[in-house]
Amino acid sequence: MATYERVTYSSPDGAMMSNVSTEPLGFFGTTPVAQPAISSAISTTASISTSGVYGFATSTEALEIVNAVSTAAWALKQLGLVR
Repeated sequence: MATYERVTYSSPDGAMMSNVSTEPLGFFGTTPVAQPAISSAISTTASISTSGVYGFATSTEALEIVNAVSTAAWALKQLGLVR
């Protein structure tokens, strides 16, 4: 039978790993890093279009989505949550 160590004590309000964004944190043996910032990844609102580039009204919208996904993937890799 497997045994596991609990990280929290099941507080009804949830659990926190850190209380500030500058405190380094790492998962799965990665070097801890401060919280990656991705808030400015999308600067335009994307709208679906059947006549535009790749289903978006403009190529700028398509590139913004690519940038957002790439930035989010980078942040997850920095934390060690994905490879």
